[in-house]
Amino acid sequence: MLRNYSNSRTLGDNIRLGTLTAFTAGTINIASLLIFLSFTSNVTGHYAILAAEISKGNWTQVGVVGAWIFLFFFGSFLSNFIVINFNKKSKYFAHAMPIVLEIICLLFVGVYGQLYYQKTLEETEYLVALMLFATGLQNGLTASISNFSVKTTHLTGTTTDLGILASMFTQKKYRRNGELIGRAKLLSSIMVAYVLGAVFSGLTYYYLEFRVFYVISICLLIVIGYDAYKIHVRHFNTKYRYNRIYKKPNLFAYLYEKIHGIPKREKKRKLVFEE
Repeated sequence: MLRNYSNSRTLGDNIRLGTLTAFTAGTINIASLLIFLSFTSNVTGHYAILAAEISKGNWTQVGVVGAWIFLFFFGSFLSNFIVINFNKKSKYFAHAMPIVLEIICLLFVGVYGQLYYQKTLEETEYLVALMLFATGLQNGLTASISNFSVKTTHLTGTTTDLGILASMFTQKKYRRNGELIGRAKLLSSIMVAYVLGAVFSGLTYYYLEFRVFYVISICLLIVIGYDAYKIHVRHFNTKYRYNRIYKKPNLFAYLYEKIHGIPKREKKRKLVFEE
């Protein structure tokens, strides 16, 4: 999900990444709505509020909402900054770091909310700001590494694109286009996962309350852990193949053979003229 970059990604990579991160985005958005009465997975509504506060001359609220929008922007900026600057050193590190930062932000919100939250306006504003920064990190990462194919924190563009694709599929020539079909599958999976995350958050919040952010963090850890597992398995198999080819024993090959057993070697066949 995180290892491949831009055009080297497959449809499966994007669907797995989009599904899990859309689920977390939907969960975050509804949790923040129920707790703080504010959406935190997108800033479309915040722009409208910003304009309304400017027209009223309420400059304190203009500053607060403006800071929220900036933090979402800065999260996206920081995410892509990490990707483009560390991608050559380690793709996995560059792509995992924004998710790690998002997990730290969400865990802080969960712990603070569970132990210290007094429901004051100032606390709410700071926690909403932190969550907007976290979702900005997520949206920036998914868009950056997927060549802008995956955006999971809001569904405005997703719904628009699905409407366009649905109209195109009324013609037979477009229904046979594999690229368009793959795009429709990706967008549909993101939409369904986002809604499922929102429903999950709505059903479990009254039991979990701020602990719902721990569940979200676990989902994001799965995103990181999947690629870490794949990388280590690939490294394990590479070491094993190196041993089999060059007959140089090492720990990886020893463990592999202990787990799976030593593969049986076929007897060398003799040619007719050798007999």
